Amino acid sequence: MNILYLNHYAGNPALGMEYRPYYLAREWVGSGHAVMMLAADFSHVRTRQPQPGDEVIDGIAYRWYPTPRYKGNGWRRFWNIASFLRAVWADTPRLAREFKPDVVIASSSYPLDIWVARRLARRVGAKLVFEVHDLWPLSPIELAGMSPYHPFAVLCQWAEDAAYRDADVVVSMLPQVHAHMAGRGLDLRKLHIIPNGIALDEWQGEPPALREDVAAALRAARASGRTLVGYAGSMGLPNALDTLLDAASLLQQDGSALQIVLVGDGHERSRLAARIATLGLANVTLLPPIPKAQVPSLLAAIDIAYIGWQRVPIYRFGIAPNKLMDYMMARVPVLHAVEAGNDPVAESACGLTVAPEDAAASADGLRRLAALPAEERRAMGERGRAFVLAEHTYPVLAQRFIRAVQ
Repeated sequence: MNILYLNHYAGNPALGMEYRPYYLAREWVGSGHAVMMLAADFSHVRTRQPQPGDEVIDGIAYRWYPTPRYKGNGWRRFWNIASFLRAVWADTPRLAREFKPDVVIASSSYPLDIWVARRLARRVGAKLVFEVHDLWPLSPIELAGMSPYHPFAVLCQWAEDAAYRDADVVVSMLPQVHAHMAGRGLDLRKLHIIPNGIALDEWQGEPPALREDVAAALRAARASGRTLVGYAGSMGLPNALDTLLDAASLLQQDGSALQIVLVGDGHERSRLAARIATLGLANVTLLPPIPKAQVPSLLAAIDIAYIGWQRVPIYRFGIAPNKLMDYMMARVPVLHAVEAGNDPVAESACGLTVAPEDAAASADGLRRLAALPAEERRAMGERGRAFVLAEHTYPVLAQRFIRAVQ
């Protein structure tokens, strides 16, 4: 099949997030399908921005549309979204004529791309797929406090309802969405749950060595005899890293021999750095992001991995975090601060789950994991890896996606 994949934020290991479109597309290309990825040339989640135009990466045809830069979530970001959608809309005749898609996937986190994807699909008689990362407009309403009557929320609601009505297939990464989507008009026979996963090749052989500044920081912490707690990923409000810093303050006060290492970037990084300095947290090390290929080396060097969430109702629909899959694949025991519709850590018994936004609970969970015998932590890690290998590898997920479309 010819698969046209609209994902505003699509990336790849060389550019940074989002990774899922790349990994699915790579598997599809390897199975004989043709894939064209449509994405903006600027995204806040990438570590490096591509040049506008066409490019082939690992057999995937990328088309990068020029869009304005932005910071934060203000009107400039909306203008970036509008510019991308307008560019794809204008490019529809060429895409229909030259690529002739059999499948059109709308997958840009926000649902506004459904109208562009629908126009493309109808023009060539292709199957229309709506891929759900997060539920919009519920996510900005419940996570960011946006009014449901805000014009952007109203527009997103209109788009979400259109997607459930008009898509031939709906793919959700979130597992507990059935009641919500049915309530918005979706025929649940269209719905397929396909979560995030890992690429097996990134976990085979010897991974690239860590960048020296990161390796040196880890060596220094290890030399002091401390248990290393790692976080690798985006630094935004949904990641609830303030709770981890508050837990670090409690751990420092009682003399616990744990060192927390934060590796990544994001909107909140500079503010978190200021908080670390203000609180005088000698037991927290903040490091810049590393290439994705080095993440296995980072995780191999830590004792416990941390992932946290805000306490918000939106997570009743479930979670599908990429970084958790990496943690589990690396055989690292996990402290998971969450209250959600699903919990892979509890399901796989690969760590401990504690209440979200509760610094005392996180501090206690880290102490408990650090106090376990090394062999017990290793057993937790092995259970996490087995869980991922069973259902969360991209070869398996890509095949499930194709079967859903067919």
